[in-house]
Amino acid sequence: MDLNFSPEDEVFRQEVRSWIAAEFDDDLRQAMSQTKNGYLDKARLARWQKKLASKGWLAVDWPVEYGGPGFTATQRYIWGVEMAAANVPPTIPFGVRMCAPVLMAFGSEEQKAEHLPAMRNFDRWWCQGYSEPGSGSDLAALQMRADRDGEDYILNGSKIWTTLAQHADWIFCLVRTSQEAKRQDGISFVLVDMTTPGISVRPLPTLDGPLEGLQEINQVFFDNVRVPVRNRIGEEGKGWTYAKYLLEFERGNAYAPGLNAQLKKVRKIAAKAPADGGEPILQDPDFRRKLAEMEIRIEALNATELQAFSGRESGARMGAISSMLKCQGSETQQAITELALEAVGLYGSPYVGDGLVELSTNEMKPGPDYAWPAAGAYFNYRKTSIYAGSNEIQHNIMAKAILGL
Repeated sequence: MDLNFSPEDEVFRQEVRSWIAAEFDDDLRQAMSQTKNGYLDKARLARWQKKLASKGWLAVDWPVEYGGPGFTATQRYIWGVEMAAANVPPTIPFGVRMCAPVLMAFGSEEQKAEHLPAMRNFDRWWCQGYSEPGSGSDLAALQMRADRDGEDYILNGSKIWTTLAQHADWIFCLVRTSQEAKRQDGISFVLVDMTTPGISVRPLPTLDGPLEGLQEINQVFFDNVRVPVRNRIGEEGKGWTYAKYLLEFERGNAYAPGLNAQLKKVRKIAAKAPADGGEPILQDPDFRRKLAEMEIRIEALNATELQAFSGRESGARMGAISSMLKCQGSETQQAITELALEAVGLYGSPYVGDGLVELSTNEMKPGPDYAWPAAGAYFNYRKTSIYAGSNEIQHNIMAKAILGL
């Protein structure tokens, strides 16, 4: 594996930087500096997705035949590094990075024609319907029913922890189409229009500050929701296979570029935030040791990710490696938020919810601007070792698939 960048790659890096400088406007920069998790209000998030789509960079992992930009593995890496370093809004992953690969691999030509262009252009906002009350890590225990009625399924049940469902136009769901078969064999994968009668969305307050219009997660209820059978992906009862395929893309993302950007922000905070003696906490030897250990940890993860993603260039699937990346990446994310909270010290105590909302008020803020998001981010990132399959489950997958235990 050659880790050196070619002259052509450096030209591409400059192209990405120039585009970000032109398109990442002051309004988005200010909002991103005060968000606890990268999520903004609907208008700002959609505006950034549309900017990426117009450039052809929303679906950077897609093959050219489906409208992807044709990036090499190195270009995808450079693109991710530069986007993370600039602290731009995140790409909403549920359509272009999660559902799209399943459509490409298992969907009909009609389904691809209907949904893939809309995903690529961000004409439809997608969300994910996997977890249910009582069936989170044990996803095969899901109970949401899809009973066949002629050319329709009738859906009853609910999905929970549904990120940004309040904005979504469509949702992809795992549903139980058979109660008789083995648990995994009775599951199907369906696409549902969120405007269908019988669907309702309820926001779920979270510890990091439930704020109207900015909540992250929801519970989605389905009450006799009629969905055409043609919206099923692939075969009935094969949804478990398609779901596992999707999870390789949800778990097997590159964490290191974002982690490096997060660590850089912690260093900036530590250079300003005073320690007990009045000097910046960056001068404290113990805190500097923690920063150095974190940098080593991220570089090790970066090397592992580069190796894993270079294999994908040749067509190799991620498999259980995605579980390893998910564990290391999510736990490192949590550790960095702990360092940030340690750096801001007492300024993290008068928690103000979300600085993005506070920007629109004239109230006095407790402490400096850099301190506002620290507590919210710390609480919010407790989720990362749970979503996409809890890390305990990922350890079991690695033990079985990699170690043969």
